[in-house]
Amino acid sequence: METGKKYKMVAKTFKGLEEVLYNELIAIGATSVKKGIRMVEFEGDKEMMYRANFYLRTALRILKPISNFKAQDEDELYLAVKKTDWSAFFDVKSTFAVDSVVNSKYFSHSKYVALKVKDAIVDQFRDKFGKRPYVETDDPDVRISVHITNDLCTISLDSSGESLHKRGYRIKATKAPLNEVLAAGMILLSGWDGKSVFIDPMCGSGTILIEAAMIAHNIPPGIYRNRFGFENWNDFDDDLLQKIYDEDSQNEDINTPILGYDVSEVAIRIAEENCKNAGLHRMISLQIKDIEQLVPENTSKGVVVTNPPYGERLVKDEIEVFYKMMGDQFKNNFANYAVWLLSSNMSAIKNIGLHPDQKLTLYNGPLECKFLKYSIYQGSKKSRNSKS
Repeated sequence: METGKKYKMVAKTFKGLEEVLYNELIAIGATSVKKGIRMVEFEGDKEMMYRANFYLRTALRILKPISNFKAQDEDELYLAVKKTDWSAFFDVKSTFAVDSVVNSKYFSHSKYVALKVKDAIVDQFRDKFGKRPYVETDDPDVRISVHITNDLCTISLDSSGESLHKRGYRIKATKAPLNEVLAAGMILLSGWDGKSVFIDPMCGSGTILIEAAMIAHNIPPGIYRNRFGFENWNDFDDDLLQKIYDEDSQNEDINTPILGYDVSEVAIRIAEENCKNAGLHRMISLQIKDIEQLVPENTSKGVVVTNPPYGERLVKDEIEVFYKMMGDQFKNNFANYAVWLLSSNMSAIKNIGLHPDQKLTLYNGPLECKFLKYSIYQGSKKSRNSKS
C-alpha cells in the first residue's frame, strides 16, 4: 500500500451526478475512470485516494476494495472475510463499523450480512491476539463497506469515514437543508463560469451560496474537515496529507457577485453564521427579501440556482400560486439570466409558465426531483426567435 502503487477505487455519489463526478476525477488526474450507477470507478495510488477525499465536490465516499469473492450463503461469506488479514489495516484498539448494500437472491437481509462480516473480523482478531476490536456504529475509527450483487461480494475500506457531504462549515441549518454534495452538483451541472453573477433567491441556510463561493475561489471542500477515515488506517501518511493541504490552490482574487436572499430573517441569520464559519462571509452578500420583491441590481448575464419549497407543508392551491408568482418574477425581472431550480412537485412546476431548456433528474434524499433550466430573454422567447 505504498504511495505510487496503483489500485482500484470507487467514488460514491447521488444518481444523476455521475457525469459531474467523472469529470472531477479526470480533472484531479485519476486514471481508468468509468461511470456506473451512483458511483464512478477509478484507479490511483495512496496520494490519489487522499486527493479524491480532499478535492471532489460531488463524491459522498471513496471506497478502496480489498477483497472480491463469490458466496452463496452466510458460511461462505464468513470464511471468505476471515481470509483477509484485518490487522494489516487497523489494530485491536480501533473501533469499527460495517455497512452493507445487498441485491441478491442468496442474501435477503443487509443487516444480517453486516453482522456476519463483523463476526468474521472480530473472531480473527480474537484468534490472533486474544483480544477483539469493538463495534461503534456512530463514529467508528474504521468503516468497512460490503457490497453484494447476487453471489459477487466486494469488501472495501471506506477511506472517507463520515460522508464527504459533511464538509464541516455548516453549524446551523434551516428545516430540510440541502445536502452539500447535491448543492455542488447542481452548480456544476448549471455550467456557471464562476465569474458572472450568481443568485439564490431562496437561500435558506446558505448551502448553495457557500458551495458556489468555494467553486468560484477554487477552495477544496476537504479544507473544512476535521478528519478522514484513512487517518485511522495503519498505513496513514501524515506528511502526504499535509502536502495536499499545503498545495497552492491558485485561489484567484476575484470579485464574483454571489448574492443570497430569503424572506425569513432566521434563515438569513443562520446563513450568515455558516458563511462566517466557512470564512466566506466577505464573498457572499445576504439580504432579507421576499422573492416577490426581488429585482436583481445587476442586469448583465447571470445564473440563478435555487431549491424552492416543494409544498409538503403547503396546500395545493398555495404552492401553485407561489410557483406562478416565481415564474412571473423570473420572466419579468431576470432577463439574460439562466434560472435553474430543483423541485419534486411536478404539478406545481407546470404553473411556472416557462418552458425549460433542460430537464435533469436528481434526488434530494428520497425525493425524485427535476432540475430545470429556464433561459430568460428580453421579451418573450417567441419574439426573440422571430427577429433572427
